[in-house]
Amino acid sequence: MLIEFNFKNYRSFRDEASLSLSAEKITEFSSSVVSIGKEKILPVAAIYGANASGKSNVYKSFAFMSNYVKYSFQYGDDEVNYEEVRPKPFLFDEESEQSESSFEVFFTLPNDMSGRTYNYGFSLDSNGVVEEWLNTKAKTSKEYRLVFYRGEEENDFSGIPKKSRENIELALEKQVLVVSLGAKLKVEKCKLVRDWFLSNELADFCDPARNFFMSRTLPKGFTEDPSVQKDVLKYFSSFDNQIKGFQATRVPNEEDEQDEQFIIEAKHKRIHSDDSVMIPLSDESDGTLKMFALYPKLHAVLEKGSVLFVDELNARLHPLLVRNFILTFANPKINVNHAQLIFTTHDTWQLSNQLLRRDEVWFTNKDSNGLSSLYSLADFLDADGSHIRKDENYEKNYLLGKYGAIPSLSAIDSLIGDKNGKKG
Repeated sequence: MLIEFNFKNYRSFRDEASLSLSAEKITEFSSSVVSIGKEKILPVAAIYGANASGKSNVYKSFAFMSNYVKYSFQYGDDEVNYEEVRPKPFLFDEESEQSESSFEVFFTLPNDMSGRTYNYGFSLDSNGVVEEWLNTKAKTSKEYRLVFYRGEEENDFSGIPKKSRENIELALEKQVLVVSLGAKLKVEKCKLVRDWFLSNELADFCDPARNFFMSRTLPKGFTEDPSVQKDVLKYFSSFDNQIKGFQATRVPNEEDEQDEQFIIEAKHKRIHSDDSVMIPLSDESDGTLKMFALYPKLHAVLEKGSVLFVDELNARLHPLLVRNFILTFANPKINVNHAQLIFTTHDTWQLSNQLLRRDEVWFTNKDSNGLSSLYSLADFLDADGSHIRKDENYEKNYLLGKYGAIPSLSAIDSLIGDKNGKKG
């Protein structure tokens, strides 16, 4: 489970930001808190904020870290242009524009009953890796123990077996992470970290191209295994009982016989008849297509006990459907493997329906200099310096601007003509 994610100097976040899923000592919804070793970890984090306040940049920073871990072993290749894959720093400040960007996570491994926690992170500048570190802590330990540290002037790979250490030192390049290379070389501790990132799922519904791709990605085994279609149908029945089944028809590709393509149709029952009609899945509503796109990711994280990070979860979905989605993660009887949901949203109703703990609600705010900040409702102090009470109306107070993180609005009068008929 993700305990904490820290990042610095990435896009609109110049200063260090921290998203913590470590439970605070508060009383609401305590049954959903997961205890692993000495850690008490939350299953959900919801991120609110105005448009362009930095919500999506929290998602993008985690996605960037994940992708760099997965693929950096390729970045030492001359065919990969590092300028295209390096992180984008905060650009409105000359110093930060030239400074490194850093990313760090604290986490536990799925199904690891030992209670061991891991701390992994790295910093990158315009030339490549500046620092990288991996530490672990046993359940009974008070401090983290070094596995490796990699810096510009010194390295300490003492926690890696000698033979593997020599191979890493021989092959390591400036743009490549030790964890990424070590996983390829089958170094167990590096592979554990790389695989944790691989097990997580990301869904960006702000990107039209990715949204289109996800809505056409079929669940594994969907075209040939009736039980998979049955599971998908059961999933759909939780929010749309109009769909009675699916049909997958293979479309031959004359240019490439190995490239399997399918037309997916949804079965609907005709009114006053036992007959059914088949509708192309692409003709279903945008909300239905989004839920279809989310199914493989939801199924994967619930099965693995990993993290699902969704940008704009509420887009094209009814608030009650979003609530049901959140409850899936908050209910320990359903979420038996301790999967986590992190999402950005504008759906303020979720703040008022007795669903989220104060430490599960986060806000992004951008100041007049374009600097984004990230903070939780549990840490927020009101004008009197007091913490927010659990019996407050979070939705009402948020929309009134009590917690910040809302747009600063003025009348849209630029389209109105003046007395002379000109637009002001």
